[in-house]
Amino acid sequence: MDDFGVFAVFGVHGPAQRLLSADGSSRVAVAVPPSVRQVVLFSSGPWGERICVNAELNDADRMPITIGKLTPYNKCLSWEQWEEETWTGSVILNVTLERGSLEKSDWSEPELILAVTEYTPKFCPSQDTVAPLTARELNGKRKREHASEGDGDENKLTKRGEEENVCPNGGTVEKTTPVRKGRGQIKGVQKLFSSGGDTTKTKGTANVAREAQGIVGRTPPQSAARTKSRQAKTPTQTTPLVSPSGRWGQSLCAIDAQTAILIGGQGARMQFCKDPMWKLCTEDKSWVAAETLAEGPTPEARIGHTAIYDPDSRRIFVFGGSKNKKWFNDVHILDTQSWKWTMVEAQGKVPPLAYHSCSMFRGELFVLGGVFPRPNPEPDGCSDSLYIFDPNLSIWYQPIVTGDMPSPRSGHSACVMQERKIYVFGGWDTPVCYNDMYMLDLGLMEFSAVKTTGKAPSPRSWHGSAVLSDTKFLVHGGYNGNNALSDTFIFDIDTNSWTEVTLPQLAVPRAGHSIIAMEMADNPRFSAEDEDVDKNTGPGSRTLLVFGGGDNEGNFYSDLTTVAVEELLAAF
Repeated sequence: MDDFGVFAVFGVHGPAQRLLSADGSSRVAVAVPPSVRQVVLFSSGPWGERICVNAELNDADRMPITIGKLTPYNKCLSWEQWEEETWTGSVILNVTLERGSLEKSDWSEPELILAVTEYTPKFCPSQDTVAPLTARELNGKRKREHASEGDGDENKLTKRGEEENVCPNGGTVEKTTPVRKGRGQIKGVQKLFSSGGDTTKTKGTANVAREAQGIVGRTPPQSAARTKSRQAKTPTQTTPLVSPSGRWGQSLCAIDAQTAILIGGQGARMQFCKDPMWKLCTEDKSWVAAETLAEGPTPEARIGHTAIYDPDSRRIFVFGGSKNKKWFNDVHILDTQSWKWTMVEAQGKVPPLAYHSCSMFRGELFVLGGVFPRPNPEPDGCSDSLYIFDPNLSIWYQPIVTGDMPSPRSGHSACVMQERKIYVFGGWDTPVCYNDMYMLDLGLMEFSAVKTTGKAPSPRSWHGSAVLSDTKFLVHGGYNGNNALSDTFIFDIDTNSWTEVTLPQLAVPRAGHSIIAMEMADNPRFSAEDEDVDKNTGPGSRTLLVFGGGDNEGNFYSDLTTVAVEELLAAF
């Protein structure tokens, strides 16, 4: 007998209520009254061939407030009202079970039931679980609720969708991530990725003809016309995704010549991505949803975190980030051999950080700068401190650093060069954007300001950066406080000089995107007619990969662009 079920607890004193059963419907919607401030969702029983359970809290306008996913390895979710700024009244909990194969009937309109919040429920005689209320009981409860609530909450919900996004450290209402803006914002704070009014569009969902080589997936349109996002208008995904949704603030790291891992990010309407983890197969530029592939506790949805791969231990280290009013200082490790997540119980002290930089040197994580909450959970400044995490001892410590330290900043980049230096560029601390350069000598643990020559990049943050060779690294795009940028620069550490390069593949303005350079094996399956692949990527060639990001007009990208490093250096 299959005893699988999905249950929910509404409020601190509520009983467990069965929402889905093994032989019942695959979808259900639960009306949660305004008095409930906590929701816990969990599964019980063997999963069998079931893949996952998608959960979504929606407001009265059916816009997602928060999302989550149950898997055979992550069997419990919890939400609290204080964590979600847009959870201000009654909400709807949508729960969808994905089996090994979905039937068309699974996507019909879900049954709507009421949340049971007291210990006086009606029980099924055959089991100790709460039965859904009948249609007559449901209609009567709805009429009483509508009569008492009035129209006040409805107007508030409409206004919430009109708020714009801004950068961190400023504003007086929504300041927890760099894409939020509140009414009564202080002077000097600039918007980024506006989601109010008609700006809830995404270039990432427009599948237009590509004029530039090396672009795979959903690409930004090259014209001024804007395409409204179906995803933004329809919160519930009705078909399985074959590639990541448009997003910014995610992380992307290569683990071998054929594979890169995408984690986290935030998309349209400030919603955290429902598809937070993907595996990129570089041989054919295909994506595989990877959240349900790994065992163990997966990291909570977040933005502004870092993910870095250690080739010696073959593990990915995820640190920090933020989610609405939550700030993280946790370390999650994904073993790419066993494909298992573990969360580290680290010793030592490190503050919650987001939009910091993280570099791997001799098996240790070097974390510099970032936004931190002070007092929690409001962002009140940027850090200028350096923290080091030792995975072998599971301990954080602060080294003694001398020299000319960089000023506090976030959204900067850091590149490890020649296994002995870290170059730090740009970033910002509201309202100032930087384009200065600092170098940390890893032998002496000494910082120094780098005096550069040539045309330097303009001040920016949330740009992308990648090491091209032993002596050169690249900086592309970013945000200058007003606009997203599309320019590209290469820095030579031998001459301390900047050189601007222009390539059609890197012509789209974007910020909060991911850039990595990796060795890629050539795939003979590609034909000469394949327009999505850069023909200059030969066997074992080093290739630049650019994914996602957004502009300052509410658009979020899901395209993958590849450029041969050889081509970049030839333009240098």
